[in-house]
Amino acid sequence: MATLEIKDLHASVNTDEGAKEILKGVNLTIRSGETHAIMGPNGSGKSTLSYAIAGHPKYEVTSGEVLLDGENVLDMSVDERARAGLFLAMQYPVEVPGVSMSNFLRTAATAVRGEAPKLRHWVKEVKDEMAKLEISPEFAERSVNEGFSGGEKKRHEILQLALLKPKIAILDETDSGLDVDALRIVSEGVNEYKANNEVGVMLITHYTRILRHITPDFVHVFADGKVVESGGKELADELEENGYVRYTGKKEAAAV
Repeated sequence: MATLEIKDLHASVNTDEGAKEILKGVNLTIRSGETHAIMGPNGSGKSTLSYAIAGHPKYEVTSGEVLLDGENVLDMSVDERARAGLFLAMQYPVEVPGVSMSNFLRTAATAVRGEAPKLRHWVKEVKDEMAKLEISPEFAERSVNEGFSGGEKKRHEILQLALLKPKIAILDETDSGLDVDALRIVSEGVNEYKANNEVGVMLITHYTRILRHITPDFVHVFADGKVVESGGKELADELEENGYVRYTGKKEAAAV
């Protein structure tokens, strides 16, 4: 069982006008077996939260703690955080020309597991997970995300999730840019991994449509850099109906 504790987290980003505070005291606890949906309007700081936890150099944590099983991950390098059991599926996965998906995945698995997977078992493991996500075998030899569609990139993020087996999975707007079929496939991949592993999931999303496939245990409204309300699935239904105006004072298109 793993526990991620975010305690009074503050973080800033450098702009032309100087440091701008984005996170303004985030408090949240995620345990194995739980799915927490983080919902909020654009610009509320949801993605900044994921990047600050993962260790993106653009964001400076100015105070607070992020504890994974009692260890402060803010004292770790990015790769140490991954080895400790943190995983981030990015909203905009980057392309890595010249590095094949097969080499990338095996190198990542070796780093996280502490030793290289035995080739025979590894090939079968990758093929099985690719089949579940309806990824064509030819993608294994293509460069990482190069020329991939949005849906293909997101499916490969979930492939990494299945192979790296983290304790805590942070999914940053994994539903963005997906058509209905890709959304179903990606959601089924997340649900299967969660059903067969002790993992806590932080699901960051602007809309509620992915929550029709991945049922959250908790829903948190994120506004102005912090959690302003928490509840169950019914809170997501309320947001779908009324949007975020109650939290922002600004009218915005309702979540769909």
